[in-house]
Amino acid sequence: MTYASLTIEHDASPVGVITLNQPDTLNTFTSSMAEELHMALMEMEGDPAVRVVLIRSEGRAFCAGIDVNELEGQSPLEYRAWIGHMEQPFTDIVQMKTPVIAAVQGVAAANGMGLAVAADLTIAADNTRMGLTAINVGLNCVGPVLPVARVVGRKKAMELLLFGELIPAEELLRLGLVNRVVPRADLDKEARAWAEKLAQKSPLAVQIAKSSFYASEDMNYAQQFDFMNDAFARLCTADDAKEGVKAFFEKRTPEWKFR
Repeated sequence: MTYASLTIEHDASPVGVITLNQPDTLNTFTSSMAEELHMALMEMEGDPAVRVVLIRSEGRAFCAGIDVNELEGQSPLEYRAWIGHMEQPFTDIVQMKTPVIAAVQGVAAANGMGLAVAADLTIAADNTRMGLTAINVGLNCVGPVLPVARVVGRKKAMELLLFGELIPAEELLRLGLVNRVVPRADLDKEARAWAEKLAQKSPLAVQIAKSSFYASEDMNYAQQFDFMNDAFARLCTADDAKEGVKAFFEKRTPEWKFR
């Protein structure tokens, strides 16, 4: 597929890279960008050579939110289809087996914050600011708040949703909305190194860990243990699990067969 608002790389390493590449508009989400991001994620998920997906951006911002120019003159049913389309990448990430890392810099606002937090892991530059800012223009971020609320809880999520303030990088780290903060100049290098480190793990173990984690999230505590223990038992029968343990005892790098 040819992409107009993104660039993708997934030929040279086990890390597939998706770059939001509309710097002149601060990588604002349009319908076409949302569709391309969905297709790019599915393309990465369908490539067995890709073990980790890295989402990054060009320009001064990660993503400044939804393009409000698209709001004009739609019916309620059309608005419903439109916003569902815009937020499809959030659910794509959860449903993918391949882990997704977001490398964020500059502003990540509204849907941009939703995308950054929906990623499985997030590394941020020290100039990053995130916020659910749509309330400031008479709209709201009731979609993007969902991944945020799963991280920070109800009270803080409601505050972010209703006040629409931009939160600086160190506060994002304290709240658990990002995993790491690094100097802006080092972001691409650090994000790539982190992704490549994750790509060296057993892809089967990583994929089962991710899918089981999300699938069990809404179960009660006892059900979670039953579900996770079943997942672990299935993993133990895999050749890669046996190879990992054998390589550990033999003090060598494992050779993953993805089975």
